[in-house]
Amino acid sequence: MILLSVSRTRRRRLGVAAAAGGLLAALLTAAPAAAIPDPGDSPAASKEVSRSDQAEARAAIRSGEIPGQDEIVHSANIEHVTNIPKDVLSGFNSDLAFQGTYAFAGNYDGFRIFDISNPKKPQTVAQVLCPGSQNDISVSGNLLFLSTDSSRSDSSCNSTTQPATEKSSWEGMKVFDISDKRNPRYVAAVETACGSHTHTLVPDRKNVYIYVSSYSPNAAYPDCQPPHDGISVIKVPRKAPHKAAVVGFPVLFPGEGPDGGGNPGAPTNPGVSKTTGCHDITVLPSKDLAAGACMGDGILFSIKNPERPRVIDRVQDNVNFAFWHSATFNQKADKVVFTDELGGGGAATCSAEIGPNRGADGIYDIVGKGERSKLVFRSYFKIPRHQADTENCVAHNGSLIPVRGRDLMVQAWYQGGVSVWDFTNSSKPKEIAYFERGPLTTDQLNVAGSWSAYYYNGYIYSNDIAKGLDVLKIDDKRTDPARKVHVKELNVQTQPDYFD
Repeated sequence: MILLSVSRTRRRRLGVAAAAGGLLAALLTAAPAAAIPDPGDSPAASKEVSRSDQAEARAAIRSGEIPGQDEIVHSANIEHVTNIPKDVLSGFNSDLAFQGTYAFAGNYDGFRIFDISNPKKPQTVAQVLCPGSQNDISVSGNLLFLSTDSSRSDSSCNSTTQPATEKSSWEGMKVFDISDKRNPRYVAAVETACGSHTHTLVPDRKNVYIYVSSYSPNAAYPDCQPPHDGISVIKVPRKAPHKAAVVGFPVLFPGEGPDGGGNPGAPTNPGVSKTTGCHDITVLPSKDLAAGACMGDGILFSIKNPERPRVIDRVQDNVNFAFWHSATFNQKADKVVFTDELGGGGAATCSAEIGPNRGADGIYDIVGKGERSKLVFRSYFKIPRHQADTENCVAHNGSLIPVRGRDLMVQAWYQGGVSVWDFTNSSKPKEIAYFERGPLTTDQLNVAGSWSAYYYNGYIYSNDIAKGLDVLKIDDKRTDPARKVHVKELNVQTQPDYFD
């Protein structure tokens, strides 16, 4: 580990009807969707788009249909409070976690800690160089957890990339002591099968359990063998984090054969990812529930015994969902919002041609009680503004905005920006606010935009892949009651009971 020192308002719906280029067609039809591309230690390569798409993007900017390159636009009820650009960590910015007056921002090169006691002027407290995409991040008490989902030469923060075909390669979870926010200490590493793409905390008083989501096994990878049809469970003793260890691998998709019992994907279900693990899991400890977004499947499961989670219900959408990416409960735990990361986060899917039901959110009601609960589909939600074919855009990470009696959510859409929407009526979701930038470029498709957008203690924080940390404030009678709700800690995939 190396510690490093450290507009105008867009008022109308857009109608950019972009024709799909060869790149987009390949991403969406040639193979199942993948997760966000892993660039290893170097930036992801830009992708050329056709001359006609370049011309169309420029024409849309000239006509005012989309913002100008890097231009910030937003609804009248959103204020852009500030932006803190990336500093010494040059990799992709990724997820966010919060504790007290601190925000913790993941980056493919490590993580950054901000003092947000004054949200208008966040101050960098520490920047830690520890490469290992995605560096999905969470915190609990004095511990910080970091996911490594790229094959490394060892578990140290000085490691280099190394092929997954080599037995000595390492991927998994890293644990840091953050009692001193200015000087985090690396205290433990736990290797997990197929690495750790994301992780979810299930904390109790003495221990922190970690559900590790990973996928895409290969017979050529010694530490990532098929079938990979479950999740790794790690137990971390709070007072002895160096004793962290895997305590189980519960199978969520039992079945015969080399691939387990998840969605078979293509050719049975063309354009749908084969389920070989989970991408992300959200737990609601107050209800002993979890929702899993698992490539080709969405699941609801019980976590009454955190070491042995058990599936209650399972759903598929083989018409409009390509890759089940993440999940969010509403406060009453009678709904789940699942996201579809069509194109793996690297494609321009917010277009008229792709339409409103693909690369979108799927809203499911939870019907029934306890072990008899069922997930019942109600509707899709997608941002109502079309983007240029040079903008990667698809449903991504978001959180609840805590208001009694309403189901409100803020969500990242990569270069589609940040959207605030209402799904109180499961069948008729609607957007109520937004923030976005114009295309990063008008001649290439680069992976950029908001990776995660979360509401925390009165403000919205967005970790933009390329532009850094954005702080937003919403002023709207529908969301104003949330300003009175404060939590001491927030890992969005470990949803709090805001009103307990």
